Amino acid sequence: MSELAVEPLTRSAFAAFGDVIELDGAHHYPINGGTCERYHDLARVDVGDGRALLNVFRGQARALPITVTMLERHPLGSQAFVPLSERDYLVVVAPAGELDPRGVRAFLARARQGVNYAKGVWHHPLLALDVTSDFLVVDRGGPGNNCDEQAIPARSISATAVAAARAR
Repeated sequence: MSELAVEPLTRSAFAAFGDVIELDGAHHYPINGGTCERYHDLARVDVGDGRALLNVFRGQARALPITVTMLERHPLGSQAFVPLSERDYLVVVAPAGELDPRGVRAFLARARQGVNYAKGVWHHPLLALDVTSDFLVVDRGGPGNNCDEQAIPARSISATAVAAARAR
């Protein structure tokens, strides 16, 4: 089984898969008479002909090493995850289109970073680290099958790879 390298999550590294949702570097301005700061247009939410769903997912902590054997995608809309806790988590993705296991990449998302998977981008289900963690999730509700799953050759994510990404 081959091992996946874990990269720090940055806007440029993740751009092919969707959006990184974070306040650092985001367009912002004061509103409500200066009592609030608006961080504007952080992700391209795409619900197609459906409606936006606002959910909380509670992810069980995954013990390292983690073996990745499948990915899923949402062909009818995007899916955004914003952590509600101060915990890092892992993001495993592959480009939209026909799934090519050679294109699988892993990212370490810091506690203050969310991700918005673009429509059709392959990704692993939620990978919380360290402790059970809650995430605010925005995705599509409506008619049609909006979840495809596909098995891939097993890939491992080691504690060493995660520690290396945390050190960068």
